[in-house]
Amino acid sequence: MTDAPDGRPRPADQWRHRGVRGLTIARDAGVRGWRWWARNWDRLVAALQDEAPVGSAAAPSPSAPLVEQRDAPRLIAVPARGYVYSFYIRATFAWSSPASLRSEVLSWYVQYFQANAIQRLTRLAADAARDLPPHRAGDLDVALQRALAEDPLWHYQRGDITLTCRPDAAVRLDERIMPALQPHVDRLVKLEYQFDEQIRKARYAEELSRQWVTILNDHTDDHDLADARDHLLAAQREAARWIAELLHRHANPSSDPAARVPPQASSRSLDGE
Repeated sequence: MTDAPDGRPRPADQWRHRGVRGLTIARDAGVRGWRWWARNWDRLVAALQDEAPVGSAAAPSPSAPLVEQRDAPRLIAVPARGYVYSFYIRATFAWSSPASLRSEVLSWYVQYFQANAIQRLTRLAADAARDLPPHRAGDLDVALQRALAEDPLWHYQRGDITLTCRPDAAVRLDERIMPALQPHVDRLVKLEYQFDEQIRKARYAEELSRQWVTILNDHTDDHDLADARDHLLAAQREAARWIAELLHRHANPSSDPAARVPPQASSRSLDGE
């Protein structure tokens, strides 16, 4: 290769030098790229297969399957008897998978199956609420909990992935009927308080009579004390009968207000007549 008379390379030689330099740069870049692919190929394959990355910096695999709690986006409304009022259900679903899924993958499957779980829970609640009056939210809650206990785990599958769903539900009353129920509930609270007071008094009377009978048993020779003991035994039996009657009426409510009045015989006995 010869140079031009002025000492500069000939044009052909310049293009030859540029071509060799370009090939050298391309070769070096290719070698660097191949080395990068060789180092990261296993990581890319593992990521596509939803497995933990391989290598010294790999995170340890979880010791137990992930569980994701997901609430229904809104309250589930199911009509009560008559289809005028509704019951409202707050639903929560606990999702998990026996496979070792990453959290973002599990979230994708949860989002995919969530509508199916909500629809299934809605059908269960609607079947239980159809024959219930709108103020019987407690009965619907009991029926719904019983139905969920019979089938506590729901299973959904897409391809080779299986998800397990554990639903939980709580029933709420329709707010439109609360003003109508408020006086009735207040009356029940008052009657419940009166019942607790009567039970407390009856048990106190029974215990007091038992203590006096124990004391009088030590003086059985005195005729007057023996009569007093018999009188207290009768009062004790009356108090026990009163407690049993109160408990029976509490389990079977009566519309007769006088039914909850303490028996007068017990009062006279405690007054020492």
